[in-house]
Amino acid sequence: MKRFLTLIMPILFLLTAVVARAEGGVMPFVIMEYNCENLFDCRRDTLADDTEFLPDSEREWTFPRYWRKLNDIARVIHQCSTGGRQPHLPDLVALTEVENDSVIYMLTRRSMLRAAGYRYHITQSKDPRGIDVALLSNPLTFSVITHATLRITPPKGNSHTRDILYVKGRTRKNDTLHIFALHSPSRRGGEEVAEDYRLAVARRVKQSLDSIRSHTPQASIIIAGDFNDYTHSKSLRYLTRAGMTDISARVKGKRARGTYKYQGMWNSLDHILISPTLQNRVNNCRIYDPEWLLDIDSRGGYKPRRTYLGTYYHGGVSDHLPLVLTLSL
Repeated sequence: MKRFLTLIMPILFLLTAVVARAEGGVMPFVIMEYNCENLFDCRRDTLADDTEFLPDSEREWTFPRYWRKLNDIARVIHQCSTGGRQPHLPDLVALTEVENDSVIYMLTRRSMLRAAGYRYHITQSKDPRGIDVALLSNPLTFSVITHATLRITPPKGNSHTRDILYVKGRTRKNDTLHIFALHSPSRRGGEEVAEDYRLAVARRVKQSLDSIRSHTPQASIIIAGDFNDYTHSKSLRYLTRAGMTDISARVKGKRARGTYKYQGMWNSLDHILISPTLQNRVNNCRIYDPEWLLDIDSRGGYKPRRTYLGTYYHGGVSDHLPLVLTLSL
């Protein structure tokens, strides 16, 4: 029986990865965004400050804990499949707070997600902790044409932040999509300086938007990631004034009222923005919040189940919840 399950599971994953054809011949296209909260491997990187996530650190970040987290993230991606009689995995998955190519390789090639066949692109940022941004893509539904990383010059006295990942590709229905995946500077270390830094990230994205639109005025563009800002913040308003729509603004899950909870208050630091050409193709946008990703909050309701509480290993997946956008292409 065990051997049978070992053989059949990859087949089941491949079947769910195949594109489902909805009623009327419309092709659902699913984009997922997820902050993985410190997805580090267990090896020392001499070029980054990753010592807190090693087996001999105070956190005792061991391979079994790392392996469990990888498979939990794989499980989240799989469960964000579209529903119905012919479900399929997300076509694009933007992942933030991942350490390096190694963890994404393990996620796509060694975890329970391995049979889905995802390909990926990842930045090589100068972030002091070695944090990067990655995009997984299903080669059956999205053919990558080109990709690049966009680096932001840090304000004086600040360290480098994560690079922006840009990927251009074509869907099976021959729609060309321009994807930006980003992870803006955190809200620590002085809000005014950090806010200006996040605005610099938004300006760098807009430079690329202007370049794309100068060649293709009606380009289909998606920006997804952890902006470390709210819908009303300067960086988001800057991009919406540039013609992008925060399609994830005010979305809720069944239990969560945002993707992130701070001091008992739900809000969203994660966002998905789309260009006008995609607005009439939106099927739905939602927060995925099953109970196994949540803890009971002593202040009331739920909160994301974190991997660590301080340095105590708690066994959760992330302090963020994933966003899922379904387009009809």
